[in-house]
Amino acid sequence: MTALLELKNVSRSFGGVKAVRDVSLTLQPGQIVGLIGPNGAGKSTLVNVITGVHPATAGEILHNGEPIQNLKPFQISARGIARTFQVVQPFPSMTVVENVMAGAMFAAGVMSMTEARAVAMEHLTFTGLAAQADRPANQLTLANRKRLELAKSLAMNPHILMLDEVNAGLNTAEINQALDLIRAIAARGISIVIIEHLLKVVTGLCSRIVVLHHGELIADDATADVINDPRVIEAYLGSRFAERQMVRHD
Repeated sequence: MTALLELKNVSRSFGGVKAVRDVSLTLQPGQIVGLIGPNGAGKSTLVNVITGVHPATAGEILHNGEPIQNLKPFQISARGIARTFQVVQPFPSMTVVENVMAGAMFAAGVMSMTEARAVAMEHLTFTGLAAQADRPANQLTLANRKRLELAKSLAMNPHILMLDEVNAGLNTAEINQALDLIRAIAARGISIVIIEHLLKVVTGLCSRIVVLHHGELIADDATADVINDPRVIEAYLGSRFAERQMVRHD
């Protein structure tokens, strides 16, 4: 079966710095995959390369078997690959519903304002923001701005959704609500890749984890196997901790 998304030896350099190094992986329909690694590991850069924000320096990116590494971000989003950003930036002078309408009109190909508003309200209802529809987007709380990012992305009618630190800055109750929403999105058949620092979030949400370190892929396996991998433990907590973990398992 052709992978929904496939990366073949993908690299991205900035001057002499290789931010992503020879990464190969696949994404199958219906998966929720965690993308983790220490700060500066190349996680956001990899998502930026996949979504066309930064072109790959080397390698190939295939979507449903077709190369997309030379496409612009708007062309990639039109193919059904959407993403959120770590720093949430809604259109501040527009209302909540207008923000979501923009995604429907410019990425999903909705042709009329009436249809765009109907699509936007559907996604605002799904994300719990319908009551906020006519408020200026810059008046939302951080948690609701995160929900607005999800609604905007869903309005683009994606089958792949990439979430960059969607839980950053949220409290425990807000994180739990966000995870319920992500599970509901996945239940719609949308494949999800989530960048996340909180391991408890990843282990509770993802059946598979991909780990980057210094731009290199060091693990790609089932969640239980990855979190017990000495290379992953060392990347997060240092070599001494990893050695102690290995002794415990001997």
